[in-house]
Amino acid sequence: MADWTWWLALSGALVILELFTGTFYLLMIAIGVACGAITASIGYSTPAQILTAAVVGVIATGLLHRSRFGAPARQDAARDPNVNMDIGQSVVVATWTDGKARVMYRGAPWDVQLGPGALAEAGSFRIVEVQGSRLIVANS
Repeated sequence: MADWTWWLALSGALVILELFTGTFYLLMIAIGVACGAITASIGYSTPAQILTAAVVGVIATGLLHRSRFGAPARQDAARDPNVNMDIGQSVVVATWTDGKARVMYRGAPWDVQLGPGALAEAGSFRIVEVQGSRLIVANS
């Protein structure tokens, strides 16, 4: 079996492993290994093939790390509906006192505070943030 076929088989295996991880880092290494296969098919020596694969893999990984795909923006957990199931739910507030209220929500009393731009009037509100045992709400 020729050297380039081993390189391509390794590259394919890395792509398959990438499908299980969900990141793009193994894909970048697979690109480097594929470049090693190209170097092998041209006829360069084994050390040149390894060096090509390593250099291209490191450069591709570095470029990925600097891109928006390499480091996803972190969201505040207090506002993230994927972390807190209360975000987006509705509460009904009967009366407000200085931008604060007390409501029953999920069978327990909660402190409620108006979020930025919300109006203090009786009615239904949407939860936009949870800070401890305090719900920050906005008009529905």
